[in-house]
Amino acid sequence: MRVYISADIEGITGLVTWSQCGRPSGDHYDFRWAREMMTHDVNAAIRACRSAGAEDIVIKDSHGNSKNLIVSDLEPGVSLVTGTGSLNDGMMIGVDATFDAALLIGYHAMAGTLHGIMEHTISGQVHRLWFNGMPAGEIAMSTGIAGHYGVPVVAISSDAAGCREAQALLGDDIGVAPVKDGFGRYMGRVLHPHETAPLIERAVRTGLENRARIRPWLPAPPVSVKIEFNRSEEADVAGRGIGMVRLDAFTLEYVAPSYHEAHQAARQMIAMASLGSGNG
Repeated sequence: MRVYISADIEGITGLVTWSQCGRPSGDHYDFRWAREMMTHDVNAAIRACRSAGAEDIVIKDSHGNSKNLIVSDLEPGVSLVTGTGSLNDGMMIGVDATFDAALLIGYHAMAGTLHGIMEHTISGQVHRLWFNGMPAGEIAMSTGIAGHYGVPVVAISSDAAGCREAQALLGDDIGVAPVKDGFGRYMGRVLHPHETAPLIERAVRTGLENRARIRPWLPAPPVSVKIEFNRSEEADVAGRGIGMVRLDAFTLEYVAPSYHEAHQAARQMIAMASLGSGNG
C-alpha cells in the first residue's frame, strides 16, 4: 500500500496563532517549536500507516515555503517533498494514481469558518472561495487534486471545525483527529501532544481501514471557481488573468473544463491578488 501525506501547520497540535507558526523570522517566536509539533503530528500518521501495512509513504510539506518539517526527526523510511518549484498541484505535489490513499495532517478550516483556529484559504487576500457554488477551502482544494488522480482522502487532523468540514465533504467513514477546539480565530482548547499522537494514529488507522468505502472527491465538469477577495485592488490585479470574469468589485470567476485546471486558476488568482495588496 502507498500512502500520501500532505501536511500543513495551522491545524497542528498546540498552535493557535501565526506568531507561533508563520515563518522563520523574529516575528514568529515559536517557529522552531511549531516545526517540532508539525513533525510530531506527521510522525504519528506515519506510524499508523506502517501499522496498517503501508510499504511506501510520501510526505508533502505544504505550509508557506514548504521547508518546515524537520527531516532528521521524521520516522525513517519515508520520502519528503519540500521547498518550492514549478509544478501545479499546490499542497498535493507528488501525489499520483499509484497511491492507495491520502491523508491531510495539520489542515485548517476554510476562510469564514466560525471559531476555526487561524481559518483562512491559502492567503489573507481570500474572503470566500467556491467550486461549482460550493464553499471551499484548502481541505476541498487538496481533496479534489487527490480525486483528480483517483486517490481518496481517508483521514484528517485539524481543529474541530476543520474535522467537521472534512466530514461534511467526505462522509463519516473518514478518520478525524480534532487536536484542538477553537474559541475564536486565535484561541482554543488544545490537547497535550501525548494525547494527540494516539488520536492521530487512531484516525489514520480508521481511515485506511475504511478506504474502500471512501470515494475520491472530484467536482463534475465544467468546474467554476469563484473567489471573493477582501479588497477591490486585489481583484483588480487578479482579474488581469486570461479567462477571468469580474463579477463585482471583489469577485472573480473562472470556468474550466476540469477541476485540475480550475484548481490551478484559483491558485494563480490568489498569487496575482497578493501583488495588488497595499496598492494606492
